[in-house]
Amino acid sequence: QVQLVESGGGLVQAGGSLRLSCALSGSTFSSYRMGWFRQAPGKEREFVAAVTRSGGSTSYTDSLKDRFTISRDNAKNTVYLQMNSLKPEDTAVYYCAADPFFRNIATMRYEYWGQGTQVTVSS
Repeated sequence: QVQLVESGGGLVQAGGSLRLSCALSGSTFSSYRMGWFRQAPGKEREFVAAVTRSGGSTSYTDSLKDRFTISRDNAKNTVYLQMNSLKPEDTAVYYCAADPFFRNIATMRYEYWGQGTQVTVSS
């Protein structure tokens, strides 16, 4: 049974940084494309970033690519989202997701989803 557990969320000041982590268990981590998504109050879930199985390719929402960095450590079965220069509009629940299929890297379709971790950026 594939399980995803996010961690690292919390309350930060505008301009600060935060690193989210997501650990996969129950399967071979390196077999999954990993993604990060977020959902702000009153908004639809949106794509944030994704990384391929080997970590050789990444994709970002254009407005976030200069501040956010996705990475993975296959030895630790963990994907990360480094968030810098945070803004109040980054406030959302952040979800990690895992997918074993060779889909478009920017797809919203993932087979497995975590429960999410709250990120709140204060002004």
